This record gives sequence, structure tokens and C-alpha cells, in this order.
Amino acid sequence: MEERRPEVHEDEEHRYVLRLGAEIATKSRRTRSHFLEVLNANVRDALAQEDPSATVEAEWSRIVVHSRSRHMPAVLARVFGLSSISPYEAVVPAQLDRIVEEGKRLYSERVQGKRYAVRARRSGRQPFSSHDIHVELGAALNPGAEVDLDDPEVRVEVEVRDDEAYLFTERIPGAGGLPLGVEGRAVALISGGYDSAVAASLMLRRGVELDYVFCNLGGEAYERAVLQVAKVVADDWSYGSRPRLFTLGFAESVEALREKVRPGYIQVVLKRLMYRAASGVAEKLGAEALVTGEALGQVSSQTLKNLRAIEPAASLPVFQPLIGFDKEQIIKRARVLGTAALSEKVREYCAIAPGKPVTAASVEAVDREESKLDPAILERALTGATVHDLRALTPGDLVAPYLFTTEIPEDAVVLDCRSEGEYRHWHLPGAKHRSEWELLQNFKKLDRSRVYVLYCARGIQTAYIAERMQREGYEAYSLREGMRGVLSLARSRGMVMP
Repeated sequence: MEERRPEVHEDEEHRYVLRLGAEIATKSRRTRSHFLEVLNANVRDALAQEDPSATVEAEWSRIVVHSRSRHMPAVLARVFGLSSISPYEAVVPAQLDRIVEEGKRLYSERVQGKRYAVRARRSGRQPFSSHDIHVELGAALNPGAEVDLDDPEVRVEVEVRDDEAYLFTERIPGAGGLPLGVEGRAVALISGGYDSAVAASLMLRRGVELDYVFCNLGGEAYERAVLQVAKVVADDWSYGSRPRLFTLGFAESVEALREKVRPGYIQVVLKRLMYRAASGVAEKLGAEALVTGEALGQVSSQTLKNLRAIEPAASLPVFQPLIGFDKEQIIKRARVLGTAALSEKVREYCAIAPGKPVTAASVEAVDREESKLDPAILERALTGATVHDLRALTPGDLVAPYLFTTEIPEDAVVLDCRSEGEYRHWHLPGAKHRSEWELLQNFKKLDRSRVYVLYCARGIQTAYIAERMQREGYEAYSLREGMRGVLSLARSRGMVMP
């Protein structure tokens, strides 16, 4: 039997409970109070992106959000410091008969022919216990269903707080970790590939705010690709902060390296210059550490001896959160992060030296090679840096305007490139689901005679894919403003809204 959901409307108010990460709950009262203050501010920042009218009730052990948007869980699941999110399906007075009555109405059909369990929690004073809810509501749902407390297919949950009871079935996993901002600020080197973005996300998850340094070896096209990757991390995973990206022109440095440094040492000395550049930016910002995407043994410059020779160039501690990861693990995390489709086609610009690179450089040997360079070259790169407020950038700032459309031609193939869960929750009628990663890998198998309109959360990733498709001769467009554009189009056409 098909699962029945209660009918909802866009103008209805919905409530969501946000549960704190386990680490927050174990802190001292003073530290926990500070963490909660930061977390509440980050939640409000996330809400402002989706529904500025949303409100927050902050409590000691959880946060309750009131919003008119049904898409809020997907946004809140990217706020660090939350363990899970549950949309409340009903709120009733804290009376046992009302809880049983509403639970039976909502869930009796949903549990038919399935294994189910009832879970209840209470706070406050009520004339009934959690066990009473288990027994009474469980019995009301039992005809036609099987109670299974160990491995239920449907979990019916009730939370009673003071004079209200909340009913729900979903626990959407949160991002976990610590609230962004509670552990200070660092500067991350970013290249646009898989590694640096994933490394940044792992530090964000530990509560560290980040700004980014990009040492540009490849010109404007390379800078735009890096900006696209950095903006996904800034927009979707950096609630509560305003990350900046500092672009440093490294063309002069590369030319000097090729002229003065022995070929085998160019890659190691280049990495040293990047560490020095990031240190210079970090010191001006008052940051406390550098973050890089090295994974041990992944490329020639990332051997243990080479890393030992590179690190003295930094004037601050260097964190390498991917040091024990392999490439498969990194790409898997990049897919969750939402940067994999963008990073997959970013060119490798760091391989600037011919021949075989050194893999076991000593600190002394690298010192001698770097001493051949004029320090003023790096100073000029730092002085000429351009700064981007990543969250202020619009899709139009990142890609050519001809990639976007606000309409869908009648015979177009519409591709929804969000997560499978978001697609199942609601999608534009007629749209087919293709993940960003899958589409980028396989679009050449599509019929070239058709017109394609793509959409994602914000229109950034699909703009990149549409650009790639256009280069291969496809007529492909990204729907402007992503889901905002989709919802606007759906309303204008009188479609059923989520």
C-alpha cells in the first residue's frame, strides 16, 4: 500500500525540532551556553537563506524552528552542531487521549502491513508516563500491523513538553560536529580539486571558520572554476560566517621557478611558496592556522619527507585533515559536499615541471633551491591579491549569462540534479532525476537532438554542467536561481506545490 502523507500547503506553518550534536551536550554549562549561542545564530543564518520569516525557539537541549517552507530540513541538515532534524507532523495538547487519537489518524494507514514501533519522551509534569503512550498508541495502531521494537519499518515518535505533544516519524541526519565559529579562524589553501574542498569541510565541521587562498596558475578560467567550488562550500556549509577567497596571481612565481630552480624541486618549492602566501594572508586576518588538502603519498610532493621539507615555510600551524585518506574516500565525501561534479573537470595546473620530481627532499636542499628566488615576487602576489566575498557572489558572477533560462520549452527534457531524497520529496512535474555526478559522467549518452533544462539547489552546479554540455554541442540550460526559479515557475503555471 502506498504511504499516505497528510496534505500540506505552502502557506502553512511547519515546525521542526533540531537536536544538538552529542559533543555539545557533554560540555560544561559555561561552554555549552557559548556553543548554543553560536549555534542559534548559525541556524538563523541558514533560515534566512530559505525563509526569512522563520522563527527560532532556542532551548537548552534542542531548538524548535517555525517556518512556512517544507524544504527547511535539507538546509538545516548542513548546519554543523546538529545531530538530527525532525519535521513535526502534528502538535496536540499534552493529553493522552488526544495523543492516541491524533497518532491513530496520522499513522494507522502508514503502518498497515508493516513492522512498527512507538517511541515517546516527556519533559514537564503530566498525569501519564512515556510507557502509557507506548501502550495506548501502540495498541491503537496494532490492528493490521506488527510491533517490532528492534527493527521497525516505521518509527512513530512522540515528544511531550509541558502542555504540548509533538508527533513525527522522521529523523533526518544532521551534519554533526561543532557549531561553526566556536574554534576560531583559519585560512585554507584551495585549488578547485576534490581534496582542498573536502579538507575545508572537515575543519568547518570542527567549528573552525575559514577564509580561502587560491594561488592562480592558470588564468581567469581557472579562477572561475575555483570560485564555483568555493561558493558551494560557502553557501551550503558555512552558515554563520562570511568566507572570503583571496586570489593571488602566481604566473610570475611559476616563471621564476622554471628559470631558477632545478626541475626536480620545482613542485616542492611551489608548495612552499603557497604555504608562505597563505601564511601572509592569515597573519593579516588574524587567523590561527593553515588548512591544506594533502593526503599522504597521493602525489609526488606529498611524501612524508617532502611534506617535512615544505612545512617550515608556514609561519602558523598547518592542519592536513585528509592526511590518512585515499582518493576514493575523498571523492565520496566530495559528492556529499556537493563539489564533486565541479571538481571532476578542474584541470591539474600544479604539474608545472618536466621530468621526474624529487620524492625525498631534505629541508636543507629545498632551502637552497628556494633561496634562488627573489622574495619580492611573492610580495607582489600578496599585494595584488583580489578578494571575493563568496556568499555575495551570484551565479551570474560565476558563469556566462547564456547558460541560464527562466522558462522551460515545451519539448525540453527537465533534469533535477539535487539529492535523491530532495527529488522524492518534491520535484517539478515531469522532471527526471540525475545526480550532478552521474550527469557529468554520462551526459554524452543523451540524445543530442533534444533541449535540456537542468536545475539544482542554487543553479551553480547545473550551470557548470550545462556549460560542459554546450561545449559538446548540446542545447542545455540551467534554470536561473535553482529551486527558487523552479518554485516561481511552478506557481506561475498553477502547479501543485510542495
